[in-house]
Parts: sequence; C-alpha cells; structure tokens
Amino acid sequence: MGVPGFVLRLREQVGTAELWLPAVTAVVRRDTGAEPEVLLVRRSDNGRWTPVTGILDPGEEPAVGAAREVLEETGVVVRVDRLAEVSAGPPVTHVNGDRARYLDLTFACTWLAGEARVGDDESVDVRWCPVDELAATLDVPAHLPRVAAALSEEERSRFRR
Repeated sequence: MGVPGFVLRLREQVGTAELWLPAVTAVVRRDTGAEPEVLLVRRSDNGRWTPVTGILDPGEEPAVGAAREVLEETGVVVRVDRLAEVSAGPPVTHVNGDRARYLDLTFACTWLAGEARVGDDESVDVRWCPVDELAATLDVPAHLPRVAAALSEEERSRFRR
C-alpha cells in the first residue's frame, strides 16, 4: 500500500517536516515446528528485515490496524493477542527525505492461516525466522525490545521509561 493517502495529503502541506504518527508493529508468532518462528518482511525502501509495521489510518482501531497490515503485506491471517509494548521512536528520515517520529504500539500476534508471501510494494521478501535467529537477522536494533516484549509471557504491556 505504501504511504497512506492522509500522509500524502499532509506532505503536500508540510513538505518533509517532521510528523508525529501513530504506528503499529505486529510480531507474529507461529508454532508449527520444533521451534517457534516470527514473521519478518524485508522492506523495499531500505532492504532491512523487520516485523510487519505500518501507520494507522485516522480513526482506525490499533489492533485492527495491526491485523490489516499483516494481511496486506504478507497474506497471513492473525489473531491479535495483546498489546505488548508502547514506545516513542527516535526521529526517522526516510529515503525520500520525509521526516517522522512514530508512537509505536507493538502487538503480540498468533498466526492463524495463510502462506507468507509478498503482498504489496512495501516489501521484497517475507520469511518465517526461528526465534533463536532473530537477534542476528533483525536489521533494526529498535525492533529487538519490541519482539522481546511480544514473545514474553507477560500479561501487561511494557512502557519504556
């Protein structure tokens, strides 16, 4: 899907100025083999391996947005189990020069159905990564605490302090 339409309309007004945007990270776990796996996408804008991420549409319920992003980007149907972490990210400058900061809501999700595939132009590859390989595979260090929070057995959300 790329950049949401409402962000494109904002960019017409503010150019590349920093925007504060609500975002989701969906950490999707699958337990079908000997070891649990996490769904990762290789982003088309920077080539990095990350969990599924996305910007919420205006008025969209965050858990609904997380499930939508996973389905759009990978063809996988998930159950959103819980809010795992809330964090404010550092400033980001995208490859096109747009600047943003994201309020990220990380959700722990469980795979229900679907074969992982590239579903849109936001990624160039999709894979299931064994949990013990995540630290070596994830290309964005900020995603490690998000994934750890989602994979934990904690019932409460983590808040960075």
